[in-house]
Amino acid sequence: MLSSPAALRNRQPIANVLADHLPASGTALMIAEGSGEHAERFAQCFPAIRWLPSDPDPAALASIAARQRALGLANLLPPLALDVTAASWPVTRAEVVTCINMVHISPWAATEGLLAGAARVLPAGGLLYLYGPYRRQGVPTAPSNEAFDDSLKARDPRWGLRQLEEVIALADGHGLQHTQTVPMPANNLSVLFRRTQP
Repeated sequence: MLSSPAALRNRQPIANVLADHLPASGTALMIAEGSGEHAERFAQCFPAIRWLPSDPDPAALASIAARQRALGLANLLPPLALDVTAASWPVTRAEVVTCINMVHISPWAATEGLLAGAARVLPAGGLLYLYGPYRRQGVPTAPSNEAFDDSLKARDPRWGLRQLEEVIALADGHGLQHTQTVPMPANNLSVLFRRTQP
């Protein structure tokens, strides 16, 4: 099983935000789930939701599967291999889509694919939940986030903190209405969208 210190730190604060916005039941598709530690916690916290983790990385999929087997919760489903940039996903409907710490650690095309795919699978009123650091107009970027941005671009020039307003505008073009931004620990944000009527 893989382990992510960031996931262990942020999974409960994220769960606290999700508690106010999740539906009474349904499927939550988790994009770029990574180690599986978010899926593990959310499945425990929200037993009425079926948590469906996904990732494109075979090592992450193996870690998620190991956690799923060890936990033995009926509402934590086996993971799916999913590339957000694909024109079709192996899921046709989910009441919730979550994506934690992917937007800044991937090319912009991944964010475009995420928003297009979320619009395809979410029903009207469905929730898209994003988490991570962003730049915002009129809000100074924390020095720690500036340093993080530099380190990301050094690893891959296509990566880096995104302008939140650009993400919101792109989401709006896919029928995903921005409803709330919640400040989170360590200069991160929870950004929530709802699928409008197609």
